[in-house]
Amino acid sequence: MASARNGLKEVDYQRLARFRYALRQFLRFSEDAARDVGISPGQYQLLLFIRSFGGRAPIVAEMAEKLQVRHQSAVGLIDRCERAGLVARRADPDDGRRVRVVLTAKGRRTISRLVSLHLRELAGLRRAVPSVPHLAPRSQGRRA
Repeated sequence: MASARNGLKEVDYQRLARFRYALRQFLRFSEDAARDVGISPGQYQLLLFIRSFGGRAPIVAEMAEKLQVRHQSAVGLIDRCERAGLVARRADPDDGRRVRVVLTAKGRRTISRLVSLHLRELAGLRRAVPSVPHLAPRSQGRRA
């Protein structure tokens, strides 16, 4: 059944609902996987973002942006990760006012393990929601 006003079909609602359900399942998996290795979901995100900088240690402001939190919240999360032995702070060699955050050996092992688990789970998500046609073009600039 098509909606005459907006051009949406029943299948559009079904696909989006299936996608959001699968996304929520993935997020729940992610939260549980982090806790299973002894860290919080926020710590997992922090480690993932640090690792994603490709070897360049990010500054706190970059971490706050990636996590979409205030600077002081990022500092608190970094503090907790540092106490857990997952990250270390290093002075920026080019600007002594800046602090860079690096993964420790424990942090690298932890994120590697979690990313492997997440990639397997993501493969399952792709099978559960093999295609979400035309949603990207329609949803640009909108939140789903």
